[in-house]
Amino acid sequence: MEKVRYEVDPYNRFILDSPGAKPGGGLKFRKILDGRFGADENNNLTYNIKSPLSEGETAPNQIRLKGSWSLTDNHSLRLTLDKEYRETFGDKVVLQGEILDADRDSIVFALTTKAKEGTLTTYILDLGGVWRADESNRLSFHVKKESGSYDILTFNGAWEINKDQRLIYRYEKARLLKKKREAHSLTFNGFWDIKDALRISYLLTAGTDSKFEFRASAGFFKEKTIRYELGAGIAGRKDPASRAITLFGKWKLKRDIGLAFEVEYEEGRRHDIIFGADMKLTANDTVSFRLKSDADNRDIGVELELSRGILGGDGEAFLKALAARGESAVYAGAAWRW
Repeated sequence: MEKVRYEVDPYNRFILDSPGAKPGGGLKFRKILDGRFGADENNNLTYNIKSPLSEGETAPNQIRLKGSWSLTDNHSLRLTLDKEYRETFGDKVVLQGEILDADRDSIVFALTTKAKEGTLTTYILDLGGVWRADESNRLSFHVKKESGSYDILTFNGAWEINKDQRLIYRYEKARLLKKKREAHSLTFNGFWDIKDALRISYLLTAGTDSKFEFRASAGFFKEKTIRYELGAGIAGRKDPASRAITLFGKWKLKRDIGLAFEVEYEEGRRHDIIFGADMKLTANDTVSFRLKSDADNRDIGVELELSRGILGGDGEAFLKALAARGESAVYAGAAWRW
């Protein structure tokens, strides 16, 4: 007995390819099934059919598929189907659309479909998971599945840091229907953090597991900048010199916090990168710091020398008090108060 088969057209609609409905007819027919794609609580793909079929034709009200999610070279969403679905639905389902948004625990795709009367409608498909950076410092989204497993969407294009010190991913996408390439960008809202001399992280808001932890070949800490050089061939660029993360800010000694590098983001928003430090007053009007992790007091392998005058506020007052008492060295961190 010949089996029913489905395929997806360029407007993200399932097409039913079936033997004839009439008994003994043996003829085939192709039927567009108007509907929309979605995802269930385990990020399995669903297709909810809106229009009923004609008399004698049969199809389910909802199609549910399992498989492994990935991203195509053209930044389309692809589901490689599990074996049990392949005879009916083929090896894979590719959804045409664009990446609309990157939330702290989801990725949102905009899909366009076409109604019977010819009108185009755009809707969203939302997959839940966490954002990560891989060993080559490429951005990736880990789609949560059953039993704690993940499917990985890897972004092979280049990312950069804009003037507001936010992370931007840029790519070009070929539009099959328009037959042209379009430029797209994806902006990640978050803040920078440092726990190691050779690693720098971009956290997508507090209280989430999503973060990009980038590996570096070197880190340079100066009075107004922190700069991390990434390795060769990382993040889609061939020239390693062009792959750098440079943060602009101000060093401060803050009461009840310790040493902080204050970074200014868009619209005057500020966020502190906090360190512990072994601090030593020097004879040439500077302060020497041996930086430590603020979380566990671990030495992160960075030495920094700053002019006393740039610390300002609480820091300047504290340094004057130390000098007046004749003290030259102290630990500055969250567990230390003055």
